[in-house]
Amino acid sequence: MSARNPGMHLDLEWVSKVRVNTQAVLKRAQQIQGCKVAKKQWQAAWLLKAVTCIDLTTLAGDDTPSNVHRLCMKATQPIRHDLLKSMDMHDKGITTAAVCVYPSRVADAVKSLKAANSSLPVASGKTFDIAALKIRFIPSSDIFPERVQPHCLTSRSLFLILFASVATGFPAGQTPLKTRLVEVQMAVEDGAKEIDIVINRTLALTGQWAALYDEIRQFREACGDAHMKTILAVGELGTFTNVYKASLVSMMAGSDFIKTSTGKETVNGTYPVAIVMVRAIRDYFLRTGYKVGFKPAGGIRTAQESVVWLTLMKEELGDEWLNPHLFRLGASSLLADIERQIYHYVTGRYPAYHELPMA
Repeated sequence: MSARNPGMHLDLEWVSKVRVNTQAVLKRAQQIQGCKVAKKQWQAAWLLKAVTCIDLTTLAGDDTPSNVHRLCMKATQPIRHDLLKSMDMHDKGITTAAVCVYPSRVADAVKSLKAANSSLPVASGKTFDIAALKIRFIPSSDIFPERVQPHCLTSRSLFLILFASVATGFPAGQTPLKTRLVEVQMAVEDGAKEIDIVINRTLALTGQWAALYDEIRQFREACGDAHMKTILAVGELGTFTNVYKASLVSMMAGSDFIKTSTGKETVNGTYPVAIVMVRAIRDYFLRTGYKVGFKPAGGIRTAQESVVWLTLMKEELGDEWLNPHLFRLGASSLLADIERQIYHYVTGRYPAYHELPMA
């Protein structure tokens, strides 16, 4: 895994020079969406890769210890065991990347995942190889796996289901700064290893980039060793230029990931917005040498959408970003459709509702 982004001094000159070509962004997004769709075993490989990048999320007002427990159990075994066995993937330790909950539910998630570690066959923290994810691609303009070698082991990856929590006045980010900092500290103390903070959009919309930088920097310090994912709430930033500037300032302040949305906005992460954000990530990497992750969230519900997001990452940032250390999918209902498509690949038919476990 690459070194953690330490941030840098705020470079307002760099920020002030940002200009985004809207038509070029829209054209590029159309190109990404127009790439060929993988089928059969190639599609299955893509979908298993997507599973390992999911932040399985519940952020509802009626969250209880029981549904958080159910979420955690699903995270430890996201695809039905017999389906994975038929693909020779049952012993590879496939899990989601993390579970994401409200700060008040972090302790419940920690308790559930610790219990899963001691009792379930798929243990968090197990070292494994994802054989079916050895994919070689033909030219980058045509995202389509050329070959999958299901029994050829490639590189080893350590997968650990992490405890993630939203904080800082999620989703609006309008509570006092002191309160938001306390939220972060409490979530970390309760065991959260990743904190999804949300920016104060007022600062971005009014061009107060120095104030935004200072706030995010304080959140980073409050996170300590916990990794920080910064939510931009792009649907409320108005322009692509604001999205790019907010991305840049967030990375300068030390964000480990930048994230599109809370999932509560009217407009969530779209492919054009993602193009702007990942271009900012690329520019920041070229300037500093530090890799920052990307997390789209909000409205990602279908297996096909997850493949498009993976395609976008490969095309714009390359293979190094196709792993959960640098790419996440924030979703609550996506996993159900991926499992449904895996079922179809294995059996040749789609499942009845009672044939897949409750998520």
